[in-house]
Amino acid sequence: MPYRLTRLILLALLMPALASCGYYAQSIRGQWELISKRQPIETLLADPHTPAALREKLRRAQQMRRFASETLALPDNGSYRDYADLGRPFVVWNVFAARPLSLRLETWCFPVAGCVGYRGYFDQAEARAYAAELAAQGLETYVAGIGAYSTLGWFDDPLLNTVLHRPPPRLAGLMFHELAHQRVYVPGDTAFNEAFASAVEQEGVRRWLARHGNAQQRAQYARFRQRQDDFVELVSTTRDRLAALYAGALSEAEKHARKAEIIAALRTDYAALKRRWGGYAGYDAWFAGPLNNPQLAAVTTYRDGVPAFLALLRAQGGDLAAFYREVEVLGELPVKERQTRLRSLSVANLAALAAPSP
Repeated sequence: MPYRLTRLILLALLMPALASCGYYAQSIRGQWELISKRQPIETLLADPHTPAALREKLRRAQQMRRFASETLALPDNGSYRDYADLGRPFVVWNVFAARPLSLRLETWCFPVAGCVGYRGYFDQAEARAYAAELAAQGLETYVAGIGAYSTLGWFDDPLLNTVLHRPPPRLAGLMFHELAHQRVYVPGDTAFNEAFASAVEQEGVRRWLARHGNAQQRAQYARFRQRQDDFVELVSTTRDRLAALYAGALSEAEKHARKAEIIAALRTDYAALKRRWGGYAGYDAWFAGPLNNPQLAAVTTYRDGVPAFLALLRAQGGDLAAFYREVEVLGELPVKERQTRLRSLSVANLAALAAPSP
């Protein structure tokens, strides 16, 4: 019996038993929804009733999927070969939490994924209810709608309506990112996993654009990446200022007052950044609510290690298969040794960027 079919049967058997078991019950219900609503993309492409716009997006997505396996050495399995329309803008809502004077995200531990710095819900109301529970315990919370979802290869993940609206390079990047998690994943080290997948995403999109993109797509994606880098740098600077404040000797009351000033300065700096962008408002929604520690940490914690992985890829001469093998070796190291190795790679990356061109 095929391995994934065995898992589907197991999931079906577990559903009645866990129907009243709180968090895991909603997780199983949500996963079952993804499975029950998916349709083979090849069937949709052949169906004359499939809307033309959807057919074109699915056709292009399948080209990206083939590129992922044939060119980027990413898993060649059933993921992203089915399509599911969930009828909502996000697949899950992640709850992040941190203490008022700390940038360390609270963690939750799960089978397969290990310990991660968020807790995901398939229902927005349930996510907000849990965030309210955490807030009542004195934690700061942040709830973020997430368009993509991965079972790390445990199931064949479908392509979802929640991501299909993205411009082609960004859709390709998302698929490369999620498939990278299936290629290498270290339970309990979210920062490592996200930085690795983001590096694969960046390199994958670069190669995809070189082969399949046009000049307009390359220019648009370059603007997107520059704005994204500007935003992350802005938030990272604020995070570093807050980290220094929290580690300092001021009283708690003084720290809270200074924290409010730093957050206000972030809003001012963002307004200046928008002017530099010519009024681009793509990050307005992120700034719309009260900014807090988990919101800042959710942006920055998982991006810091990307340069290290890009340096490791360069050290392999751009050979992705060799790169994945080196990442697997890194993932098997003890945590502190792994982090030390990544820091040394980051230093090497900075040195390479600073070196004059030949």
